[in-house]
Amino acid sequence: MALFTRTRNAGAAVAELQRPATQTGQIIEVENVSKTYTSGNVQVQALRGVSLSVARGEMLAIMGPSGCGKTTLLNCISGLDRIDGGAVRIEGVDLASLNDRQRTKYRAESMGFIFQTYNLLPVLSAVENVELPLVVSGVGTSAARKQALAALDRVGLADRAANWPSQLSGGQRQRVTIARSLVNDPAIVWADEPTGALDSKTANEIMTLIETLNREHNQTFVIVTHDQGVGRRCHRLISMSDGEIVGEETN
Repeated sequence: MALFTRTRNAGAAVAELQRPATQTGQIIEVENVSKTYTSGNVQVQALRGVSLSVARGEMLAIMGPSGCGKTTLLNCISGLDRIDGGAVRIEGVDLASLNDRQRTKYRAESMGFIFQTYNLLPVLSAVENVELPLVVSGVGTSAARKQALAALDRVGLADRAANWPSQLSGGQRQRVTIARSLVNDPAIVWADEPTGALDSKTANEIMTLIETLNREHNQTFVIVTHDQGVGRRCHRLISMSDGEIVGEETN
């Protein structure tokens, strides 16, 4: 399986900060989703009937204050967490129709994840961290290594393949995380505060890289962020408060 083999109109030019003209329908459909957490006798309604859709090839930012439900929303619509009500469809697949094993396999094959804390395994080199999703998916050792090296080259870290995470700067670690999120050529990349742990210069470099990947490969990015600067660099920005969507802007 070659890196970036999905078609998804990858050859079409997508102008920066414009809604992609080459998308075909909605890749993410969320209908009236609710989620409640219980701790002892206390119940917290984290999501209150959230509905939204995301076009294929779109960069969507989800913003709001701490505790507003934005990370819960990302976890629920990506299948990391179960919902209590409503429906989530990804590429037409109803996540509720999948059992735990099927959902894990679907995430590994069709999604990529970027986290603020990197989530790199310290005992693995950069290239070993990147190839991990492929190994989990059953890709052969030789093919997994080849794709992982290609992904590191894509983010400008081919010369750091053998380095441990402790030998990399914060920006380099995030680039490794991005390479790992792209190595399985996902239709969707989910990012939770991808620039939150970085200085402004490095954060700008990471966002420029994400914009380039979105433009050149028409991959869909859903980005949770508290940074208005990051939000303004996405095609669309939705605002949340108390578990609900309270606003939307198109950039």
